[in-house]
Amino acid sequence: MDKFIVSARKYRPQNFNTVVGQSHITTTLKNAIRNNQLAHAFLFCGPRGVGKTTCARILAKTINCTNPTPDGEACNTCNSCVSFDAGTSLNIHELDAASNNSVDDIRTLVEQVRFAPQAGKYKVYIVDEVHMLSTSAFNAFLKTLEEPPSYAIFILATTEKHKILPTILSRCQIFDFKRITNNDTVAHLQEIADKEQIKTEKAALQVIAQKSEGCMRDSLSILDKIVSFTNGTVTYQNTLEHLNILDEDYYFKMLDAMQQQDMAAAMLLYDEINRKGFEGDLVLNGFAEFIRNLLVCKDPKSAALLEAVEGMHDKYTATAANTSLSYLLSALNILNEAEINYKMARNKRLHVELTLIKLNFLQQAVDLAATNSGIVKKKRLEGPAIFRTKEVQSIQVKPAAATLPEAKLYIEQKNDPHPAGKPAARVAEPATATASVPTAVRTAARASVNGNGTKKSLLDTLREKAGDRYSIQEVKEAELLTMDKLTRCWDNYTLELEKQSKHSSVGTFRSARLAIESDIRFIVTVSAITSQKFVEQERMMLLDHLYQEFNNRAIGFDVLVQAGEKEDIPLHMRLNSKDKFEHIAGQYPLLKELKERLKLEIDY
Repeated sequence: MDKFIVSARKYRPQNFNTVVGQSHITTTLKNAIRNNQLAHAFLFCGPRGVGKTTCARILAKTINCTNPTPDGEACNTCNSCVSFDAGTSLNIHELDAASNNSVDDIRTLVEQVRFAPQAGKYKVYIVDEVHMLSTSAFNAFLKTLEEPPSYAIFILATTEKHKILPTILSRCQIFDFKRITNNDTVAHLQEIADKEQIKTEKAALQVIAQKSEGCMRDSLSILDKIVSFTNGTVTYQNTLEHLNILDEDYYFKMLDAMQQQDMAAAMLLYDEINRKGFEGDLVLNGFAEFIRNLLVCKDPKSAALLEAVEGMHDKYTATAANTSLSYLLSALNILNEAEINYKMARNKRLHVELTLIKLNFLQQAVDLAATNSGIVKKKRLEGPAIFRTKEVQSIQVKPAAATLPEAKLYIEQKNDPHPAGKPAARVAEPATATASVPTAVRTAARASVNGNGTKKSLLDTLREKAGDRYSIQEVKEAELLTMDKLTRCWDNYTLELEKQSKHSSVGTFRSARLAIESDIRFIVTVSAITSQKFVEQERMMLLDHLYQEFNNRAIGFDVLVQAGEKEDIPLHMRLNSKDKFEHIAGQYPLLKELKERLKLEIDY
């Protein structure tokens, strides 16, 4: 029995005319060969399985052919072509950069470049998956790639052009391979099936082409598997079964049940699909692709984007015409979110069923949103409701200067509940300033002089007229620092520290010296750095104590260390974690030995 050869190798193109779907590449290369305008370095980039390495081998064979055809093809009969087809040619060298990506591998390649070909005109070096080379290997390759010998041609192939250094790209002639279209794939598969005497259905080949996603090698591998599975007959049904693809008729039935809001039929249909062994994520993905195909069929201009077998085109078009665009868009959004969240769901089946329930009632939601062929819009208010302002006329109170001294007042309304539990607003203004206050307060302000001519203070008048509704009190003035009160506050805070048993801080506070620098700032002088740290630890609480005593939040202080004899800081405060370990290990050598034997790591 002859040894089996997979179709991807058996029917690999041997000249440019047999390359599928890359005519823009093959035409350019044939013209360059015919006109003797070959570059010294090529970069073939594109998706997997589209013919990059194949074109590189055909190019290497064609440029060494001793009897090329007029259109720039290899003759396949000369000694060079025969040795090349047999794999014994010495003029072609292939390097897999995925496994030979070091500097030494590139240096070995560069050493080989120095030797001229024994037969033929060119030595061709094909470096596959060139993006896998390390940066050092790329740099070692730069000089040779820029100025190679006249007989050397480099062909680099990669699927990820963006990973290649710009210095390499600038030295190469770049060819971008494209994905092979479904029509080209189907035609090539049919040609191979005819040669192998395989019975095929065109719908089955179209499914294989869609599954391969433009990769000819994948499509040929799928064809080989299905032929082995079906014993030489490729039909639409056995192709779906082998590729684990759900028949599109199920999606048509499910959509029909959902548009009729028949939830029971939709759930039973999913149960049937589930019992056939199809996972939930496959159903969600397939249904999303189905909705997408319906969406592109809504407009004749985009109908060419439909990815379906030929027999389904009319059915897709008819279904799309009876389905609203808003329903399709909303369903596609729901399916997309469901597919994203599928992996995080603990109950996979319930997750899919909830999605189907949403889709079942989606048509009802769409119908409710549309009335009289228009969209229901929310009623707009006259203005923004988040923040509104209303102008309040201000008043000016001008009391007699002799009997009505300036006073700051807090006016707080009573018996006036505020929304959301917010406290009553407070107004703190001088009596001579313009203030927006309630009417009762303004009336009282105007009546600060009674009918008998006796003048009252504004504070007494407000308390008399509005005392039942407002709590009115005079604002305390901020006090400035004085040494007596500062010393008294300092001693009181020291007593609080003593009650808290902070004896180290108490000693520091009692020995500290205070000096007022300005009306709102003072200096604390201590004798050591450790004392400074104790004071800094109490800074926030101390300032809060001073704020309450002086009613002045602008008060602050600085801590200075008195210059004197060098402080004897304890050893454990001078050393960091690493120094502490070294100090202990110096006293106890066995500790270091224990660390090394147990291979312990010290967290420094």
